[in-house]
Amino acid sequence: MEHAIIVEHIEKNYRSKKTGVQALKDISFTVNAGEIFGLIGPDGAGKTSLFRILTTLLLADKGKASVDGFDVQDNYKEIRCRVGYMPGRFSLYPDLSVEENLEFFASIFNTTIQENYELIKDIYVQIEPFKKRKAGQLSGGMKQKLALCCALIHKPSVLFLDEPTTGVDAVSRKEFWEMLHRLKDQGITILVSTSYMDEAGLCDRVALIQKGELLTVNTPKGIIAEFKGPLWAVKAKEMFRLLDAISSDPQVESCYPFGQYHHVVFKVRGGEEGKLRQIFQAGHFNEVEVHPIEANIEDCFMSLMKD
Repeated sequence: MEHAIIVEHIEKNYRSKKTGVQALKDISFTVNAGEIFGLIGPDGAGKTSLFRILTTLLLADKGKASVDGFDVQDNYKEIRCRVGYMPGRFSLYPDLSVEENLEFFASIFNTTIQENYELIKDIYVQIEPFKKRKAGQLSGGMKQKLALCCALIHKPSVLFLDEPTTGVDAVSRKEFWEMLHRLKDQGITILVSTSYMDEAGLCDRVALIQKGELLTVNTPKGIIAEFKGPLWAVKAKEMFRLLDAISSDPQVESCYPFGQYHHVVFKVRGGEEGKLRQIFQAGHFNEVEVHPIEANIEDCFMSLMKD
């Protein structure tokens, strides 16, 4: 299968007079042409540093990478003509209108809105009624759509989206991912980073990253299949005291809050419910709930962090 992005042993350090931070540690993975690949991890995991290296805005200290067959260091001019990049922060011109921003970015790449209108049509029709409005006066979801249009206006072969849904409402997030799948159907390779674990399931493959290190690269289903279970969800009236009681038990591998429940994994399989009941009884907990559940991506991430 053809690879649109190849990353080999990339490392990046940020140094100051007092401290040094290793943002990326021996990162290697590939992205297939025409797939949606997710880089999933919390803030500070190294996602933005990697994006800046792949879009030729930052030099790596070690390793090499290529985008569409072009080396990120030696062929940066070719890459900049072929990729679209939507940074994490809204970076368009707030004093220009929607239409003016789009025309400006089209002119940079010697194209026009009309020439590539079919590519952005499904997105642009949603903001076209506001085309005379200043970009800085748009809602979060509308800013997101405009930024995506500007990243697509020159018809890129690879699209980089750095945490595009951060701070956006749930409806706009859903609409945005629907747009990404339509772009994938047009043959565009998409690399998207996010700190929302639930968005991992919307990607073809994902890389889980933490503190500059890759934890795993697989399909969402593949990552879940590797989870070392079983997993239990527990609940009681005093949730903080329950967390402390379960975490203190030597037979417990992990226990962490998850919504209205705590998720629990034991070191040894067998008799988990009975062990939990003993903890409940010893701590005199009330309004107890306990049941086995299927792991999700976030559970897998928490497990991999402990390995």
